[in-house]
Amino acid sequence: MTLWRIRATVDDRPGYLSVLTASLALRGVNILTVQVHTTERGAVDDFLVDAPDTLDEADLVAAVERGRGRDCWVARSEARGLADQPTRVLGLATGLVRDPDLTGEALRTLLGADSVTWRPKPAGSRAGITTTSMVLADPGGGSYDLRRAAPGFTPAEYARAQALVELGATAARRAAEQVTLVLPDGSELGVRPATGDDLPGVVELHERCSARTRHRRYLGGATTPPPARLRRLLEPARGVTLLATTTGSGGAAEPVVAMANLLAEGEMAEVALLVCDDWQRRGLGSALLRRLVRHAEQAGYAALVLHTQAENTPMLRTARRLSRPSAMDRDGSLLTVTVPLSGERARV
Repeated sequence: MTLWRIRATVDDRPGYLSVLTASLALRGVNILTVQVHTTERGAVDDFLVDAPDTLDEADLVAAVERGRGRDCWVARSEARGLADQPTRVLGLATGLVRDPDLTGEALRTLLGADSVTWRPKPAGSRAGITTTSMVLADPGGGSYDLRRAAPGFTPAEYARAQALVELGATAARRAAEQVTLVLPDGSELGVRPATGDDLPGVVELHERCSARTRHRRYLGGATTPPPARLRRLLEPARGVTLLATTTGSGGAAEPVVAMANLLAEGEMAEVALLVCDDWQRRGLGSALLRRLVRHAEQAGYAALVLHTQAENTPMLRTARRLSRPSAMDRDGSLLTVTVPLSGERARV
C-alpha cells in the first residue's frame, strides 16, 4: 500500500462527498484523514489515503472524477502526513513561542510551500491568496510572500497561516524586549513591550511628568492625551511601544517611569520618548532609543524619523548619541531628524 494526498473540489450538496468516497473505495483506496476547505467554488476536500501499490496518479485522478470530483490534485505523501492536523499546528505554534525566528520555516511546513520570502514592503491590498501565491501581513512590519505550484491555496489555509504569523510576531515582541536595563549610575529598570493592560500605569506616568515634559513629547498642549489615544500608542498597528519600570523587592513591578514609541508607516518609523522628570539625564532615554533602533533594523525599516522642538536640547543630544549619520530639517520651531537604517530582517 502507498500513501497519497488527494485534493479535489466537490459540490457542496447532500450525498456528493459520499459518491466520491464510494468511488475511491471501489478501487481499494482507504481514506485515513480528510479536511474540508470551504470556498466559493465548492468544498475542497483534502484526503490522505492508503492505496494499493498497483494504482498510480492517473488511476486516482480517474477515480475522483468518476466520483464527481473536479480540479483534482494527487501527490505521494509520507508517514508524517498521518499526524493529526490540529496537533501539527499546535506543535508549530509551540516552536514559534520558543523561537520566533522560525516563522518562515513554520509556514513552509504548515503549507508545504515551495518558497517563503519575507519582504519589508507591507502587505496592504496585496494580502490574500491566488491559486499559486499567498501574501500575509507581518504585524511587526513587512509581509510574507508564499508560492506553491500545487495544490491551490484555500481561504482556510490563509487563515491558519495568518494566525501563525501573528503568533510569531507576538512571541518575538514579548521575548526579545523583556530585559533588565542597568543605567550608568547603577540603577536597574525592567524594559518590556507595552500592552493594553498598561493603560493605568501610563496615565500615572503622564500625571507624574511636568507640563514641560509632556509638551516636549507631544509638541503641543501639556495635558495628558485621552485614554483612547494612549491605548493606540500602547498597541500600535505597526511598530512597538516599550515601557521602563522600576523593580521593587521580590521583583514586584513598580511605576512606569518611561515610554518609548516606534510607530511605522510604509518603510519609515517614527520614534518618540517620554521620560519621567526624576529619571531624565540618567541615560534612560538613550538606552530606550537604541532599543527602538535595533527593533526597526530587525523589522527592515528604511529610516527612523524623530520630530522635536528646536529648543529641546536633551532630545537632540539623545539623538546624537546614536552616532549615526542623520539629516535635519527645520520648519519654524519644529525639527525633523531622519536617521537612515541599514539592517534588514533575514529572509527565509
